[in-house]
Amino acid sequence: MITRWMSGATVALTIATALPASTALPAAASAVLSETLPTAASARGAALEWRPCPGEKSELECADLAVPLDWDKPDGRKITLRLGRLPATGTAEGSVLIAYGGPGGPGIATTQAHAEIWANLRTRMNVVTWDTRGYGEQFGGRSDGLPCVWTRVPYPEFPADDADFGRLSDTNRGYAQACRHGDPEFFAHMSSADHARDMEAIRQALGEEGLNFYGASYAGLYAQAYARLFPARVRTMVLDGTVNHSEADWLKEVGESARDNQAAMRRFFDWCDDEDTCPLGDAARDWRRLLAKAERAPIAARRVEASYDAQDLRSFALGLARAGEEQWPALGRAVQDALRGDASGFAPPRGARYPDLTTPVTECLDWPRFRDRAETAAALTRLRRIAPDTGAAFTLAAGALACVGWPVETTNPPKPLPSGLPPLLGAGAWVESAMTARVVRQVPGSVTIRHEGPGHTLYPFNPCARDHIDRYLTDRRTPPRNTVC
Repeated sequence: MITRWMSGATVALTIATALPASTALPAAASAVLSETLPTAASARGAALEWRPCPGEKSELECADLAVPLDWDKPDGRKITLRLGRLPATGTAEGSVLIAYGGPGGPGIATTQAHAEIWANLRTRMNVVTWDTRGYGEQFGGRSDGLPCVWTRVPYPEFPADDADFGRLSDTNRGYAQACRHGDPEFFAHMSSADHARDMEAIRQALGEEGLNFYGASYAGLYAQAYARLFPARVRTMVLDGTVNHSEADWLKEVGESARDNQAAMRRFFDWCDDEDTCPLGDAARDWRRLLAKAERAPIAARRVEASYDAQDLRSFALGLARAGEEQWPALGRAVQDALRGDASGFAPPRGARYPDLTTPVTECLDWPRFRDRAETAAALTRLRRIAPDTGAAFTLAAGALACVGWPVETTNPPKPLPSGLPPLLGAGAWVESAMTARVVRQVPGSVTIRHEGPGHTLYPFNPCARDHIDRYLTDRRTPPRNTVC
């Protein structure tokens, strides 16, 4: 699902979950998990009733928690959140709440599939997760879901004129209404701020004085929203491979992301120019020749019976560039073949014809959107000046196009973090460490762990980062500045 909008070679508003979508339970296990769980507890501090998850053979326990659908109406309609817990294997000193991003990454199913990564943390802490509101069975989740069939559609093109902008608005509204019509109230209450208020209800139900939180990928936005809403309740907070949602000028952050992406493409160019096996002569020059060719007319990708324009190629190429040296030879060959007239080398392995995204319900409540065609054109021009080789690819600008015409206003726009927070801990690989650092550096004493290589999030795959994160979550000790793992 680290972004659903960053899936494969494509990234926009979201960062897919830290663990692959394949971690969701198979159908049989999902059916077992959907059996009746304990009676819902109150969101206002009542003890949770933990029992073995239905059909669960591991140590994972489950409980239900009732929360308001609309947190501005605490006595109104309720929905049920499903919680999961891996109890501490030693004496529990508290709990750590974890979320895998997506948005919609199934906390219970992912924790079931990857319980081993939390083994060291569990010697001192309970590990608690939940299936986020709205993302039900289609995502492998067991909290109450929005009656919506999420579909995958190609990334929108930047509109060429006002008529194009109008058509984009109408198309997006159609996708949104397909999810909204079954439950308009639920549709309007799925922002990261809604998830953050759910987190506070979980903290209260756990009886914890302060919140310890690990947020991977898009769940870092839940963390930023929580820090703004409940700063006095933050004990420790880890943002792993996330996006900066704490810059009030969102287009400024878009520009910073474009610079990060240009640097990622430059790594590929430098490798290719020094590597005898790379088929390109001057990698940057050849890449720009290809973009110019694709700007004139889309290039056929014969293997998948599609054609890719320059915007498509930027997205696909950046995905390969960010994947590191393992994918760089394939990127060099893809550029060479496309110059000869066949762009099949850019087609994603899963067979998708175009960079695509999933119906962005949470994302369109979290991010601003372009007001008119002139604003989109100005943003695109600026991004291509900042990042001539990657443009708007893998930036919020590309994903924000999917929110033009959305029938519900942005309810959780980016805002700076408040003063008075304890030190936060960031983590990330190439590009992501820079994004995450722009969030945590607002808080004195905060540190970001960097991995100088490819990847999405560090905790599941990097033992060095995991040790530092566990130490921070338990003892509130941040690693030294400029720590590299």
